[in-house]
Amino acid sequence: MAETDKPRWLERLSTLLLREPEDREQLIELLHSAYEKNLLDADALAMIEGVLQVSEMQVRDVMIPRSQMDVIDITDAPEKFIPFVIETAHSRFPVIDENKDDIVGILLAKDLLRYYAGEDFNVRDMLRPAVFIPEAKRLNVLLKEFRSNRNHIAIVVDEYGGVAGMVTIEDVLEQIVGDIEDEYDFDETEDNIIRDSNGRYRVKALTEIADFNEALGTNFSDEEFSTIGGLVVSKLGHLPKRGTQITFDNLSFVVLRADSRRLHSLLVERLPEAEQVEE
Repeated sequence: MAETDKPRWLERLSTLLLREPEDREQLIELLHSAYEKNLLDADALAMIEGVLQVSEMQVRDVMIPRSQMDVIDITDAPEKFIPFVIETAHSRFPVIDENKDDIVGILLAKDLLRYYAGEDFNVRDMLRPAVFIPEAKRLNVLLKEFRSNRNHIAIVVDEYGGVAGMVTIEDVLEQIVGDIEDEYDFDETEDNIIRDSNGRYRVKALTEIADFNEALGTNFSDEEFSTIGGLVVSKLGHLPKRGTQITFDNLSFVVLRADSRRLHSLLVERLPEAEQVEE
């Protein structure tokens, strides 16, 4: 039979799915069966599983916590906050008045071009309305709203009306495609620190420093930073990208996963005495 006469992989997959799975578990089993039969590649399987996962997740599962939100104070002059905008490199910023519970709008970084153009510039006039959503909103519903409203950011509020965090369309999409090229990523249900066969450690950035000290026998202080991710970011002096490496205290830290707002996971390895690098 000629190659062009063979059914396309999508047709073959459709035939496989005619078994009509009765629940999500059976559907995933069928998808994995399709992967094993080379009807799906690894990337396609990961994305489909990501879509299924998004339908079951809530905003609270992926939001940027209030403490990690990068915001602009409405009372600050542009020349004061523009360096911060450049440093963080976000496209959108919540703007507050006095504190993070009082968000008055969203400033788009591109609107700052008017300031550089020499136009009359008033931050309050540039603000877009802020969208507020509950922590329990489903991610698939939020993604649909993001697409229909052409909005890319929402402020998350708790049951008392206080700001709990924020979420962007990138945070939602990352649940579908973010893990495809991350060979070192691990499930949220697994331990924060996992030792591999080579004696290295995969560590979630939100791991408490006290837990890190106990697992690796280190003695880092948690007075200034409570998590190992916070300590690494402080040592680097900036939010790192995937692959960034830093060495201190006889340990090598390599960033396994990070996005434009957060550090997610690290690969940690002890160095032989001869490879120690002084800070």
